[in-house]
Amino acid sequence: MKTIFSGIQPSGTVTLGNYIGAMKQFVELQNDYNCYFCIVDQHAITVYQDPQQLRKAIRNLAALYVAIGLDPKKVTLFIQSEVPAHAQLGWMMQCVSYIGELERMTQFKDKSTGKEAVSAGLLTYPPLMAADILLYKTDVVPVGEDQKQHLELTRDLAERFNKKYREVFTVPEVKIAEVGARIMSLADPTKKMSKSDANQKAFLSLLDDPKVMEKKIKSAVTDSEGIVKYDKENKPGVSNLLSIYSILGEVTIKDLEEKYEGVGYGQFKQDLADVVVDFFTPIQERYNELVNSDELDRILDEGAEKANKMAMKTLKKVENAMGLGRKRR
Repeated sequence: MKTIFSGIQPSGTVTLGNYIGAMKQFVELQNDYNCYFCIVDQHAITVYQDPQQLRKAIRNLAALYVAIGLDPKKVTLFIQSEVPAHAQLGWMMQCVSYIGELERMTQFKDKSTGKEAVSAGLLTYPPLMAADILLYKTDVVPVGEDQKQHLELTRDLAERFNKKYREVFTVPEVKIAEVGARIMSLADPTKKMSKSDANQKAFLSLLDDPKVMEKKIKSAVTDSEGIVKYDKENKPGVSNLLSIYSILGEVTIKDLEEKYEGVGYGQFKQDLADVVVDFFTPIQERYNELVNSDELDRILDEGAEKANKMAMKTLKKVENAMGLGRKRR
């Protein structure tokens, strides 16, 4: 089996965009790959996090990973900070990174623009992300489209290290969902759906109350045409809703266009709301069973143990290649 690694920050609400762009793929891929799924809490602290809220968010995200259908018997689920090799290799990856290429990262430019000061961690986030991936000899990384640039840098760093020292790292491939990889804001369908959006109506949280989900979908921006048709350029709002409906309802966009021909947006939105609520209700029920349970702690303990064993093997090889520490006999 080839190996997959991916992770999500516990820095707030997990949105429908996060689920469709990345998490949904995890469930589909767990039967065919050796999977490592990580809660990347060390990435979260590149900006200030309230410690109590961060710890709560870590646990919430772990429970969600299992609730969406990840099987702990098939995947390794763990928290990044509970595997010290991530931070250790992250430093080594910084040492083979160049400041210029880190400053060119789109996310760094977006998050630092207009700020009086930003943390050094915000700049060196990509080498830590590279370390996350490279520790597990990862073959494939399933991500949302917005992380593609970081993955390209990971590949560059792996190749640079292998050439400068010796062949240690597997150079990973990027896997982006063909449909729905970029779910857009419900309030402004020209922008990506984001959990940090100040407008609460702009995103759907996986843990939103069903009534809230319904209300947000009914208030989603469309247009004045009244025609349910996929046209991303001219009808971005309707096209976004069609993508969500198609993916969660497992029906083609063409079939949806035919179903709602001459019907209008009111019925279309109500039906979509029903699909979304029906889809996420069992996930929310499983989440509530897990979030404060001993079962979740056992899953995370076992995951950390498995991840540590694999990560340390890679770390030792990197240290030996770079000449760090004493030579082992």
